[in-house]
Amino acid sequence: MGLNSACLAIDAGNTKTDVAVVATDGTVLGSARGGGFHPPVSGVDAAVEDLGRTVAQALTDAGADPAEPAAPAGRAPLAHVSACLANADLPREEREVTSVLAARRWGNTTHVANDTFAILRAGLPDDRSVTHGVAVVCGAGINCVGQHGDGRTHRFPALGLISGDFGGGGGLASEAIWHAARAEDGRGEPTQLARALPGHFGLPSMYALIEALHMGDLPGSRKHEITPLLFTVATAGDPVARALVHRQAEEIVSMVTVTLTRLGLLHTETPVILGGSVVAARHPLLHDHLVRELADVAPLAAPQIVTAPPVLGSALLGLDRAGSSPDAHARLRAYYA
Repeated sequence: MGLNSACLAIDAGNTKTDVAVVATDGTVLGSARGGGFHPPVSGVDAAVEDLGRTVAQALTDAGADPAEPAAPAGRAPLAHVSACLANADLPREEREVTSVLAARRWGNTTHVANDTFAILRAGLPDDRSVTHGVAVVCGAGINCVGQHGDGRTHRFPALGLISGDFGGGGGLASEAIWHAARAEDGRGEPTQLARALPGHFGLPSMYALIEALHMGDLPGSRKHEITPLLFTVATAGDPVARALVHRQAEEIVSMVTVTLTRLGLLHTETPVILGGSVVAARHPLLHDHLVRELADVAPLAAPQIVTAPPVLGSALLGLDRAGSSPDAHARLRAYYA
C-alpha cells in the first residue's frame, strides 16, 4: 500500500511520544516510540529535532526512506501530519510548532493541536452522531478542553501554578512532599506521608529526602514514583493524603463544569472523556469522588475513561481529514484495542 496517501499520526506527551504511519483504510503501516516533548525547555526547533528521530523510526518501520527529503516543490512522503502535542498549550504555541513541523515536509499538510484533543477525539463516536464533548487529561500534568458541535472550543492555558492549575502526577507528587516536609518539622498536620515517602527511597527521614532531591543525589525524574505512594497512603485512611486525592477529583470536576458552562452544554447530555495515567488507574478514592461530585453539578455529563493510547486520537483525526470510511475507523480502533 502506497505511503503518499497515508497520515503521520503523532502523540507527544510529557514522558513519551508515539508515532504511527496510518493508511487511509485504517491500517497501521509503521510505528515508533520516543521520549517526551518539551519545547518550553529545549526550544521548538530542538524539540522537533528530537521528535524527528522517532518519526524516522516510524517511517522506516513503514518501509519509507526517512533520509530522502521531499523536493521543495514536490510532494512530501505522506499526505498529512496529525500531531497532538503536550506543551503546545496555547494557540500561539500550536502555530509556532505547526510552522516548524510543516518545514520538515513529512506531509503535504500539517495540523497541530494540544494532546488533550487526541483524548477527546478518541472518546467520540466515528459516525459523528455526537460531535460535542469535554476531555480531561490527568497524567504527568492536567488539562481540559471542550468542543461544541458548532465548532467552538474552550480550553485552559494549563501551564501549572502560573495559570491556576492543581494536580496531575507531578503536581500531586509536589503536594505530597510539601505536606510530608511540614509534618516532619512540626509546621503541618501529621501524616503517614512523612514516613512513606523517604522510606520508599531507602532514606531515614524527609530531611534526607529533601536533601537528596535538592543536591541531585536522587534524580528529580524519580518524583513520579511518589504519586502511587500518595494513593496507597490515602487508601489506608490518612486524612492528609485523602484530602489531596479528593482535591484532585474536585479540580477535574471544576474544569469540566467551567468548560460545559462556557460552551452552553451544562444542560445537554455530554460525554466527558477522561484520560491520562492518574485517572486511567481508576483509584476508587479519586474516581468515585469525581463521579459523585460531577453528578451533583452536571447531572447530564457522562464520564468515561479512555485507556487506548492517545496516538489513536491523533490518527482518527487524520482519518477524518482523509474522509475515510467507517470500516477504516473500526480497523484502526481494533489495532489499538
